[in-house]
Formats: sequence, structure tokens, C-alpha cells
Amino acid sequence: MKIHDFEAAATFIAANARVLDRRRFQRMFGDSAALPVRDAVAAYRNDDGGFGYALEPDCRAPGSQPLAVEMALRIMDEADAWDQALVAGACDWLAAVAPAAGGAAFVESAISGWPHAPWWVPEEGHPASVVATGLIAGTLYSRGVSHPWLDRATEVMWARIGALAEPGGYEMFGVLRFLQHVPDRDRAREAFDRVGALIIDRKLVTLDPEAPGEVHFPLDFAPEPDSLARSLFDEATIKAHLDHLVHAQLDDGGWTFNWLAWSPTAEREWRGFLTVDALRVLRANGRW
Repeated sequence: MKIHDFEAAATFIAANARVLDRRRFQRMFGDSAALPVRDAVAAYRNDDGGFGYALEPDCRAPGSQPLAVEMALRIMDEADAWDQALVAGACDWLAAVAPAAGGAAFVESAISGWPHAPWWVPEEGHPASVVATGLIAGTLYSRGVSHPWLDRATEVMWARIGALAEPGGYEMFGVLRFLQHVPDRDRAREAFDRVGALIIDRKLVTLDPEAPGEVHFPLDFAPEPDSLARSLFDEATIKAHLDHLVHAQLDDGGWTFNWLAWSPTAEREWRGFLTVDALRVLRANGRW
């Protein structure tokens, strides 16, 4: 089965998406070069080496944030537009603002006074976030990056994974990205054998493709055939969710999300990003 309507998706992106996501689309599904994606990402860079300015749409603050760095790295990785200078600067910034134990906080205080989603709140004590730390570290490892920040972040992740008992769904995204790419494969597989089962045991995943509300589906944890968490789901379940993803394309050509749309601008920007991402997941799973 092919995607529902590629041309409608292309039209939606042209009409609604940020320049960044239009460049992603042209790079990943057309014949565009890598440099325009790199330049689009760089437009969100701050002088301190971090990224802000609503690169992550739920935070409208200009100041640098770990999850904006995560999105910058992920976009450059997936679009094969990796830029060593931007990456090095981002890692230096992460090291400069790291929690005492290492890693990355979920939200930095630079958000103060700026519009943001209600869940973007700095945590008391400035602890490391499994979500931010794991997502960033996993992408850096996928590209073979070496940096002191990554060394300390890895220690944080192993310690937090070792103590993991009742994770949330978003925490598992950080854990899985880290385990997918960390170089110590034996330790990663051993850790996944223990914590991967928590996705099912703690009911972090919803197997019903039609389930309403802010829930996580199998493709959220295992978007690609080689994802570690793919082993948790049988082929029939993955097929049902891929079918659902195909038919989740809206009449305007784009895809949307199931969490709170707290701002019209953030909603539009997320839809542009996620429409490109839906096409990426469908292609990776042979639905092209």
C-alpha cells in the first residue's frame, strides 16, 4: 500500500510549513542539496552555540534550550545535512549549562517570560532529563560524535536506565534512542531486555490504532524496521498502525498530532514537521 496522497502532502507543506520543514521535505523526498537544510537549521542558532527561536515549536523563547538542540541534531541527521561546526557548538553549550551530574535539563531558565506550552517548566534543582539527554546522546552516537558532554551524559543515562522502574512514555523515547545507538551494544541489548518490557507492562503503548487522546502507539516507540522496540510488536500490529498512519492524513493533505494544541502557530508548525515525519516513517516501512 502506498501513502494516501503524496501530492496533497506536498501541497500542504508548501502552503503551511516553515521554511525549515520545506527544506527538509525537498532534501528527503526531492533532489535538494544538504546545504539549504543546514542553513535553515543554523537560522535558529544562538551565539552561545545552542538553538532557540521556536525551533522546537512548543517553546517560543529565543534563548537556547536542550530540546531545540535535539531537534536541530535530529533534522540534520535525518536529512543527511550534518554539520560538524554546528554540532560542536551545540555540545559546548550543553556542557556549559549541564546539570551537576551531567546530561541535559528538560527546560532551561531562559524560557522565563516567553510564551511556551504549559508543560515547558524548569524542574526544581535543575536535574538531568532522561528525555532530553537520551534523545540528544543517541543522535550524537549515531553520527560517531566524541565530546566531553556526551561522556558525562552517557554515565547519566546508564545510571538512570539501571534504576528505571516506572517510566513515562516520553522518558522511554529518550531511553530507546540512547540504547539504539550507544556503542556498547552488549550492554544496550541487556538493558533493553529489561526496560523494553516496561513499555508493555506499564501500558505505555496503546495497541488500538483508533484510540483517542494523548496516547502513544507502537510506531512512536518503534518507527523503523530496525528499531529496538520493534521486537515488542507482531507484524499484524505494525501493519495495522501503518495502515492507520496512511489514513490519518487529513483532507488538507497534512498530518496532525494528539497532544494539546496550545497555540495556533505552534500547531501549524508542528503539523508541517510531522507531515514530513509521517512521510519518512511510511517510506522507511515500505509504504512508498
